[in-house]
Amino acid sequence: MRLGPFIVQNMQRIVQEWESFAATILPAARSMESLALRDHAQEILEAIVKDLSTPQTGDEQAAKSKGLAPKRIGAPETAAQTHAFLRARSGFDIRQLASEYRALRASVLRLWMEACHPAAPDLDDMIRFNEAMDQALAESIDFFSAHVERARNLLLGMLGHDMRSPLQTIKMTATFLSALNAGEKVSDAASRLISSGSRIQALVNDLLDFNRSNLGLGISVTPKAADMAALFEDELTQLRAAHPDHPVTLDVTGDTMGLWDGMRLQQLLGNLVLNAMRYGAPNAAVHVVVTGGHDDVVFEVKNRSASMIDPSTFENLFEPLKRGPRPEGDTQTDGSLGLGLYIAREIAKAHGGDVQAWSRDGETVFRVRLPRRLNGQAARHG
Repeated sequence: MRLGPFIVQNMQRIVQEWESFAATILPAARSMESLALRDHAQEILEAIVKDLSTPQTGDEQAAKSKGLAPKRIGAPETAAQTHAFLRARSGFDIRQLASEYRALRASVLRLWMEACHPAAPDLDDMIRFNEAMDQALAESIDFFSAHVERARNLLLGMLGHDMRSPLQTIKMTATFLSALNAGEKVSDAASRLISSGSRIQALVNDLLDFNRSNLGLGISVTPKAADMAALFEDELTQLRAAHPDHPVTLDVTGDTMGLWDGMRLQQLLGNLVLNAMRYGAPNAAVHVVVTGGHDDVVFEVKNRSASMIDPSTFENLFEPLKRGPRPEGDTQTDGSLGLGLYIAREIAKAHGGDVQAWSRDGETVFRVRLPRRLNGQAARHG
């Protein structure tokens, strides 16, 4: 008996076995009714039956076996995709989702082979069925993963946003205590609270920026005419005060006016300089060189490297949650999320620019190019 007609004739029996297996997936299935457990099982099987009866080329067969069958532009979600979405909403994890397809595959093939006995089952039907199952599984996993990733980003974004108000209250209270002149112990404790609050604030800001970018919203910027040199001098003054053991120089050449989001540019520079301090040779100077050109401004952050950086490291340097190799003997944690360079690149992109990095002759350089104009606007001196 051919597999397509067999599935049609035994649809309810197959779906019942699907439901029985789904009911064993706990705790997600504990409160689910029969209809929810079956979900789109019949529609998935009907799609497989249709696939079995559709002629295909060798290339189409190979693509489908890898879960890469093309999706028609404008086509609605497949039954496998909708099933994945509903399973994610019901609390299934991705392994449990995959186990349903594994059980369905085994159930269909077992029942079909029993029905074919003593004759041998059609080999081509078996191959086509496995290809179609692989495609349905790939569609489900891709859709499930995308939904879970988006939900996680939304949750982290809301968490970061809601942390801002209580964190601001803590910092304001600590500042108030510091101004009371209530003794050295109170002042020192208040200073530690202010410092720790600022570090947490930076982590929360990084988290929010990362989530905006991951959700496709990008880093938000509000450009206006400003002098990059003045912005950088202000930021470096604060960094020098916070890190007195790391000398930082600023060398400016040419016109540095442009349309910039001042706070974002300071964040970009701060991330690059802190990275240079963290991974450079101990107590080595960090040099910031700004050069104003005709259409853009370029700045470089340079430092002597504690060790040569492998070129392959630079390929993933700007990816989120990645860190470069620690200097030899350094076991300290810097309390960051590993998002600094990623956010620096996103800020540059939001200004229409780019970031490059390289290491040679014992020196590591981060080079940022930013156009003076954004969206056709021209920068003017204020």
